[in-house]
Order: sequence, then structure tokens, then C-alpha cells
Amino acid sequence: MEHENYLFVVSGPSGVGKDSVVKKLREDHPEIAKTVSATTRAPRPGEQEGVDYYYCTQEKFQQLLAEDQIVEHNCYNQNYYGTLRSEVNRHLDAGRLVVLVIDVHGAANIKRMYPGSNTIFLLPPSTEELERRLRGRGTEDEASVERRLREARSELALKDTYDQQLVNNEVDSCASQLYQMMCRLSGKAE
Repeated sequence: MEHENYLFVVSGPSGVGKDSVVKKLREDHPEIAKTVSATTRAPRPGEQEGVDYYYCTQEKFQQLLAEDQIVEHNCYNQNYYGTLRSEVNRHLDAGRLVVLVIDVHGAANIKRMYPGSNTIFLLPPSTEELERRLRGRGTEDEASVERRLREARSELALKDTYDQQLVNNEVDSCASQLYQMMCRLSGKAE
């Protein structure tokens, strides 16, 4: 597909700051596309079809998966959430940069479907800092923190399977470095 190199996948362990970095990136560069995901959960008050999510039944979601129309997905609280191929293609066809925050399993699937895409692994400055960030959230009990740290170690072992790596020392500077990397790799001018 044309413009596959405009597709960027950002992954990394829990607590590394993926969502914060990409949020800052998009605040500074709103021209970077955000895809609307599909979900099997019911809309919440005020949510709009095609703006917040594309809402579908479990059966429809399974059909989309079988037809290779979902590039990555997860299941949370018995509901599926996934990135639609049509959403990614719509932005790529328009010549827009697209950034997806995806777990390590989804990243491999996107690379399979879009071989020209760019995968970027966000790293913490150190494993000690990652643990500090996870504990600093104060939202989980000790068992959950320990589980996340175990998962983080196995995810960090996959960092060399990514096209690029970027250390998140601080959100603003990491977002700026990510943008520069996206411009360089896509061939788009800053």
C-alpha cells in the first residue's frame, strides 16, 4: 500500500508513558491522525458512533477479525476493542501520518499487514525508574504491580524486534524526538 511508511506503531512496557507521549505528540501536531477503534461494548452517554468508537456486536467483530479487517485487538472486561484496517487505510490514502499505541503482540500483527510501517519501542530510562512510575500511580495493589513488572521484563526482551527505540526520559522531549523520528522515517518535512 502507498504511504505504508506513514504508519507508526508505538509500543513499550506498562508504565513507560506511551499514552502520555503520544497525547503530547498529537497536542503539538494535530495533523497526525488518530484512528477510531471498533468495540463490542455499548456506547456510554455522550459517545458518538464514528467519533468515539465504531460500535458493533460480538458477531460482527468476529467477522471483521476473520476477514482480516482488524489490524490488532484486545479484550477488556469481556468486550473487544480493535483498530480497523479501513481507518488506517483512510488516513494513509489521504497522505497523513498515523500513530497507533499498541501492545507488543499487536505491533507484530500490524508489521505483518503493513510491512512498510515503522515500529518504535519506548524504553524507560532504567528498570528502577519504570518500577517507580508503576508504583507512583498508586492505582494498583502490590500483586498487580509485581505482575506488571514481570510483564514489563518480558516485553523489554522484545525491544530489538522493533525498527527503532526511543527512551522516555521526559514526556515533552520524548514527544519531540518521536515527531522528528516520524518525519525522518516518512520523508515528510518537519
